[in-house]
Amino acid sequence: MSDLIDYLNAATNARSDQELWNLHTERMKRYGFDRLLYGYTRYRTVSSLGDLDDMVLLSNHTREYMDTFMSGGHYQQGPMVRWALENDGACSWRWMQDLAQADMLTDGEKMVIAFNQSMDVTAGYTVSFRSVSHRTKGAIALTAKPGMTQDEVEEIWAEHGDELTAVNNVMHLKLHTLPYSGARALTKRQREVLQWVGDGKTTQDIAVLLNLTAATVEKHLRLAREALDVETTAQAVLKAAFYNQMFVAEA
Repeated sequence: MSDLIDYLNAATNARSDQELWNLHTERMKRYGFDRLLYGYTRYRTVSSLGDLDDMVLLSNHTREYMDTFMSGGHYQQGPMVRWALENDGACSWRWMQDLAQADMLTDGEKMVIAFNQSMDVTAGYTVSFRSVSHRTKGAIALTAKPGMTQDEVEEIWAEHGDELTAVNNVMHLKLHTLPYSGARALTKRQREVLQWVGDGKTTQDIAVLLNLTAATVEKHLRLAREALDVETTAQAVLKAAFYNQMFVAEA
């Protein structure tokens, strides 16, 4: 129990998303899950999970795996992704195996399973986190070490399942209090001008406050909009807030 409390104290006091992720991957290895894939979106619609660059995406899978599964779009047809979108809680990958045996998978889902088998992604659990908005969804796939069977994973889950679900939920909740250093990261100056906009300041106000020209302030606002892939400064402020990049406390 003290070991678990030590982990929870370290995780809840992490100062960055990478520090938290490193702690979490090491913790999951102790249970036998050596490859993790976490994804979270705020831009879900009935037909899409949104732009891949807008997702909070963390993984310790190989680059080869991620290039195909995520960048190549395999995740869009993954059977466990489908389960996670429709449910909350933890699900054994035996569910997917049962569907395969009953020939209840689509051709796209069969292709994803074949790819996973080729990469030794064959046994594990998925935890889908409860959403507070129909636009958001998060989940984590816990892949067991190569060579482990699903039966062995079930034994681990029977003993530690409640603990594993709780620890992953804590990681998920803590992550969303931290600045995300992913594809939409802002520079310090871009963040600074957006923060002043969030405080209700005009371009001219910001120029005076930062001892810059109005043209320079406009340039930083434009670069912030481009980095966040939005059209308006108001949208940039909102998206920066989503990524916890507003009013960041410097270490």
